[in-house]
Amino acid sequence: MTQPNESIAVELRSVHKSFREGRDKILRGVDIQFPRGKLTYILGPSGTGKSVTLKHVLGLLSPDQGEIWVLGKLLAELSSSELNQLQEKFGMVFQNAALFDGMTIFENVAFPLREHEKLSEEEITRKVEEVLKSLDMDGPYDKYPNEISGGMRKRVGIARAIVRKPEILLYDEPTTGLDPATRMTVDNIIEKIKTNFSLTSIVISHDIPSALRLADQIVFLSEGHVVFSGRPQEFVHSKHEGIRKFLDSDLLAYQALKMADAGA
Repeated sequence: MTQPNESIAVELRSVHKSFREGRDKILRGVDIQFPRGKLTYILGPSGTGKSVTLKHVLGLLSPDQGEIWVLGKLLAELSSSELNQLQEKFGMVFQNAALFDGMTIFENVAFPLREHEKLSEEEITRKVEEVLKSLDMDGPYDKYPNEISGGMRKRVGIARAIVRKPEILLYDEPTTGLDPATRMTVDNIIEKIKTNFSLTSIVISHDIPSALRLADQIVFLSEGHVVFSGRPQEFVHSKHEGIRKFLDSDLLAYQALKMADAGA
């Protein structure tokens, strides 16, 4: 059992996972290295194991076989309290932002600070305003989620995920179901975080154009296997049949959206 080198923030080694007493095999020997400080997109068709992979990284699921290392620690060796402490180093951006409807922009972003840290109201205000301004959101911050646009809700959700300065940031389908303009807004936010914050970022997505534009590394899952891991420039030239089919369908849809938007 060899510990990953310091350049690797998260590593999955020969990870297998099944459900329903082994009848549903989701992960079939998955090996992935997530470089520290880099942005990795995990792509693949629905039901191929992307979300299950993310839950293993978070320690919400345990593998049937294999090892998962996070920030130099083997998850299987951690106690519950040690795992909880490690999970504090994660930030999570949910698909629908998952904001609290009864809280203002400010209160949503302040929530994890109030839950997990002992700070004065002055310190909380400074941290909340600092992170919102870093994402190009100027005050006032007294509006509720139903009073702001979808793009703004995404910004608030991301601000809440990074306000405690996590080491690893996870995105769950950040652009799914968004119109082209809002999708570009979210892409720009992800790019800003990649440029300005020293985070290891992991995105699970179907969004090929965003991955090609932003990723340092693309991992493609197919039927529970990693069939590609490498740079975006290499990904687009892959000869794997599943990747070619995935690329063709997604890029054609994206081009159609752009043409429709231009003709509107």
